Amino acid sequence: MKLSIVIPAYNEELRIENKISSYYKFFNNKLSGDFEIIVVPNNCSDNTAIIVEKCSKKYKNLKYKTIPYYVGKGGAVLEGFRISEGDLVGFVDADESTNAQDYYNLYINLNNYDGIIASRSIKGAKINIEQPFIRRFVGACFRYYVMFLFGFSYRDTQCGAKIFRKNVVKCLIKENYVKKWAFDIDLLYTCKRHNFKIREFPTVWTDNADSKLSPFKQSVEMALDALKLRIYHL
Repeated sequence: MKLSIVIPAYNEELRIENKISSYYKFFNNKLSGDFEIIVVPNNCSDNTAIIVEKCSKKYKNLKYKTIPYYVGKGGAVLEGFRISEGDLVGFVDADESTNAQDYYNLYINLNNYDGIIASRSIKGAKINIEQPFIRRFVGACFRYYVMFLFGFSYRDTQCGAKIFRKNVVKCLIKENYVKKWAFDIDLLYTCKRHNFKIREFPTVWTDNADSKLSPFKQSVEMALDALKLRIYHL
């Protein structure tokens, strides 16, 4: 199998069916069915899991694993990694910030790299709908904070669209433990420690206006999680 796409989902009953449908139709056309979509509903209190189960009967390339208790985005993605069968395995957020065409652009530009991550902060990136100023400011501060803590050259660790080769995924499953905001950082730091070559690639991105997250609360949690992760690795 060429590609496995993991979609972690928390209370996404209003968007998940459209996400599955748009990605399925696009990749079924591009990869002639040689792909799979794995949806992992986590700790949902709405009808997300029911909708995903219904979709699985409609789309033969769709798998799902419902986790009724909290494991966070990181735990959901790692569970999807565990049941994936693709030579390339990635994940994407359940909202429409990254559409199927832009995710496919990552797939075809992997080249000889071990992984590729979407970026909103490098030359060539396009933002269709900008985040509010406070979110952009918080994001910029966090970006430089992470670069300082971990010695990254990546300009955007948090964009929710990434693809890795199967051997990298096996390593990530074995070594990663972060469940919340620092999950992406943990993935990339594991890649750095193992000298995997990860490409940062410009993407087209649309702000999710329905985000339930407070920028102030989120920024504090993210900063603390990143610091705890750095101390752990020290």
